[in-house]
Amino acid sequence: MEKIKQLLRFITAPIEFIQNHFKAMIFLLIVVLIFMPSDDASLAPHNLEKITLAGPIMDVNDVVKKLDEARKNEKIKGVMLVVDSPGGAVSPSIEVAYAIKRLKASKPVVVYASGTIASGSYYASIWANEIVANPGSMVGSIGVIMQGADLSQVMQKIGVKTQVVSAGKYKQLGATDREWTPYEKAELDKVIQGTYAMFVKDVATARKLKIEDAPQFADAHIFTASQAKDVGLVDKLGVSYDAEADLVKLSGVKEPVWNKEDPMDKIMKKLSASTAVVLNTYFPALSLR
Repeated sequence: MEKIKQLLRFITAPIEFIQNHFKAMIFLLIVVLIFMPSDDASLAPHNLEKITLAGPIMDVNDVVKKLDEARKNEKIKGVMLVVDSPGGAVSPSIEVAYAIKRLKASKPVVVYASGTIASGSYYASIWANEIVANPGSMVGSIGVIMQGADLSQVMQKIGVKTQVVSAGKYKQLGATDREWTPYEKAELDKVIQGTYAMFVKDVATARKLKIEDAPQFADAHIFTASQAKDVGLVDKLGVSYDAEADLVKLSGVKEPVWNKEDPMDKIMKKLSASTAVVLNTYFPALSLR
């Protein structure tokens, strides 16, 4: 009799568990179905990586991390950077450029300009093995800008005044509570011109262009994809399919398997980029755009 009771408990215990945790099990089943690989190919580790650089360039830690991880991962044979960005801050743009330069030393990198590849995002892309531009993309805007709002009239209307204690003639550069003085503008121009010279030199070096031709390919000109190809800023016109095919050829993989980006990750990046645009509108920063 005792053995029969034990057998019955063995059978009824799972049934009771299912009854008590039915909702939780349904939820877990849905999660598994959503994230479960759809085919056998997705079970295999990817050998080609696609990384996205989208929106204003402010925080690139995630992009740089992915580029460096791809460089260290022996299973990844090539990387495609998909760019759709109007540019952004100087330092983050250079961080991405140097990460691509490191990566290119060991495996091929193809940049695909899906919409806009301008200013900082173009700077970020210059060291790739190849830049493929969508025929409808906008390219160029190789220039540097610093801008800020003069809120003095608004502050006067609402009765707000600033109080400042500072040392050093140029310590209040970029202040938003007044118009910038001529000597402050001259000081900022010194930084702008130095950064622009660095930008042009790096583009010329990476793209094998002549610096004396800068008025044609730089000078903040904005080009169509076709015009950009004529001046040497991109290598060819094509769509995502063409860029992927070029990377497959450069990497030499026989059976390409691509990574899949998390859709939620893309949404969070766009929200973060929108916040950065608002902040940059009212608080001046040196930008490549």
